[in-house]
Amino acid sequence: SKLFTSRLPCAQTLPKRSLLLAACAACIGGTFQYGYNISIINAPTMYVHNFINQTWRDRYQTNISEDVLTLLWSTIVSIFTLGGLIGATIGGTLSVKLGRKGTLLANNISALTAALLMGLSYPTGYFELLIIGRLLTGVNAAQIFSCFIFIGIGICVQPLYLGEIAPTAFRGAMGMGTSIFITGGILTGQVIGLKEILGREEYWPILLSTTCIPAFLQLLILPWFPESPRYLLIDKGDNEACKKALKQLHGVVSCDDEREDIEKEKNNLAGVQTKKPWELLMDRSVRWQLLTIILLNIAQQLNGINAIYFYAGYVFKRSGIPDDKIPYVTVGTGACECITALTCGVLIECLGRKVLISGGYALMSIFCILFTLTLTFQDASPVVPYLSMACVFAFILSFGLGPGGVTNILTAELFTQDSRPAAYMIAGSVNWLSFFFIGLVFPFIVIGLQQYCFLVFLAICSLVAIYIFLVVPETKNKTFLEIQTEFQSSNSRKVYNADGAGTILLSTSI
Repeated sequence: SKLFTSRLPCAQTLPKRSLLLAACAACIGGTFQYGYNISIINAPTMYVHNFINQTWRDRYQTNISEDVLTLLWSTIVSIFTLGGLIGATIGGTLSVKLGRKGTLLANNISALTAALLMGLSYPTGYFELLIIGRLLTGVNAAQIFSCFIFIGIGICVQPLYLGEIAPTAFRGAMGMGTSIFITGGILTGQVIGLKEILGREEYWPILLSTTCIPAFLQLLILPWFPESPRYLLIDKGDNEACKKALKQLHGVVSCDDEREDIEKEKNNLAGVQTKKPWELLMDRSVRWQLLTIILLNIAQQLNGINAIYFYAGYVFKRSGIPDDKIPYVTVGTGACECITALTCGVLIECLGRKVLISGGYALMSIFCILFTLTLTFQDASPVVPYLSMACVFAFILSFGLGPGGVTNILTAELFTQDSRPAAYMIAGSVNWLSFFFIGLVFPFIVIGLQQYCFLVFLAICSLVAIYIFLVVPETKNKTFLEIQTEFQSSNSRKVYNADGAGTILLSTSI
């Protein structure tokens, strides 16, 4: 049938150009900003230390103590996660009030303010500008905290927008835009942070203020594209705007099928209000979906990818790479992750989500074992450091193949329109809290367990792979309603009474 044929992605033509451009416009100011900002902060670390030292000396005619300097820098770095957490918690609410597109556009006000104030911190001689903005709770108070609030909002709302504008047959590939642009942002930040570009001491304020460039690009491009058709029809009840958006994004031929799916979902949700996060947490009908996204978002931060990057410099140095060349090899790791995300985007509609994410965690489990062995026997042979370096790249490839990108896609696919914003708020909050937790605890894990810390990550990756295999259904080429029905039915069981009468009881107790 026509509908069946339209859901065979390998036999389909490419998505409409306007759909791809809309996705790029959303991503450039969303997850690209996230990747870019966590990347560029690494290059000027010593220069910011020197700036704080010099400012303190000029102001108080004495050198700053090492403890105070460490405290100031730790505050600047660690508050990143708090800003992201606040952004994630308000992002879902804003996406309902302002719309998905409206929230992304309004978000750029914070980005531009952040860029301006970060650039002014050095010429004004106030290192407090690098701290106050991270400590205050308002977007308008100062710059870096607002910077990471807008990142928290962007990384929450942008995948929501992508999941809702994509046709069913290309929803996975479109959703991979989140991962592709994160890795692209990381790679871009690594390249721009090289000494040949903006990585010199005199350029660090300019480097930090370049966060305004993606914001300007999004403000210039995104207004040309429509709001989410699902939001227009289901949330706003605007038939004409929905039709116009579908025609622009999917073309005249394909828009009818997509509109039919949206209509079915609207009818199914008739009279149902958009859920708040606490209401979603109390809803037993989506308990397994909620448990799944919580576990996947925790695992995305606690799977060992941060530990791999922590050990990367040590491994590269032991492999004989000079210190001044290590930043270029680090760019190679960024390129590796970016290429893997692109590959995953190509494969996801053929192999499916379940195969990629469970396979990715399984491979990461294997490389946790191998990396532990190579680090333990680092001095056994001249070849072992090179095997360690191979494990670094292999682990990054495995992460990008599934867990890095598919997690966000599943958050969009496992929930219907009334629950999706709240689900993203919960998932985003859990992700940022896990990010904060691993940043706080990981140094102590390394000190206590050294290379054996990867055995902890081995247990996490293995358990998550088993959970996905046993619990999570395949979502490829299915509508949101079909996914919801299958998820609930796959976690139900029949219990028969002694007299033969059958009743179906949902296994929602955990």
